[in-house]
Amino acid sequence: MIPLFLVSLVVGLVVGVLAGLLGIGGGMLLVPAFKLGYAMDSLMCTATSLFTIIPTSISGAVSHIRNKTCLPKLGVAAGLGGACMSPLGVWLAALSPDWAVMGAAALIIAYSSVTMFRKALKAPKATKPVASSSQPDASALSSCYPERSAAGAKSKDLAAVEDRAAAIERAHLEAPAIGWREAAIGAAIGLFAGLASGYVGVGGGFIMVPLMMSVLHVPMKLTSGTSLIAVMILAVPGTITQAVLGNINWVAGIAVACGSIPGAALGAKLIPKVPERQLRFLFAGFLVVAAVLLVVNQLGVWG
Repeated sequence: MIPLFLVSLVVGLVVGVLAGLLGIGGGMLLVPAFKLGYAMDSLMCTATSLFTIIPTSISGAVSHIRNKTCLPKLGVAAGLGGACMSPLGVWLAALSPDWAVMGAAALIIAYSSVTMFRKALKAPKATKPVASSSQPDASALSSCYPERSAAGAKSKDLAAVEDRAAAIERAHLEAPAIGWREAAIGAAIGLFAGLASGYVGVGGGFIMVPLMMSVLHVPMKLTSGTSLIAVMILAVPGTITQAVLGNINWVAGIAVACGSIPGAALGAKLIPKVPERQLRFLFAGFLVVAAVLLVVNQLGVWG
């Protein structure tokens, strides 16, 4: 039992970091993890995953709000839209054969991944300042003047902090102003994500992040936090429905959440440090893995 709890902590930590960094709930990884580690049936995996997503997304969303790496109004609008559809997704999961929806979800994720890869290729590469040849060598100066070396290190740290702050400020300047029109579009995006959330047991971030970037032109540095705010809201009705039906394994969910909560906070703090282009490639790569996991899960490879 103790080794299983430790594995749950590690899995939760990994899922949490990805959630905070990419704006996903982590359900794509949680469902197979619960099947392999706890030998749950598909319905209980979906329900427990949905429950675990809530504390994970709350942790990441709070960190994003503190770091100003999100658009709270858009996140709330998408979350409320998703909350309306999440119970419907749970209801449909109990009535319809899931192979068709799983296959459709895999296609949607694959399409989003291709779109994300294209956006990543179009994004400008991060450039590093080139040191002037006329400037003295830093190592020579540090050996002669150690006090200047310490001051220089502090100066570099301060410059790095200022660069990260400038990157977030640029992202906010590039982002659209969130009025009624943008909020309505966000709610429509949330409707689609909420249906997927309730049916498949995922947070819906894999749908919201690409759509927020494509339709609303929100920079990746702001979509992750915005998506987590929405996930935090839209997962609640589906989780309540699953709890009433008695489908949640509370012990497994809490064990994984013990790792995912600090992981999500850590992932959110990494956002300002990761260049926009790398974030897009990372998210696209995750989508490819998610699509494969969906297909493998539907084929019953997990048992």
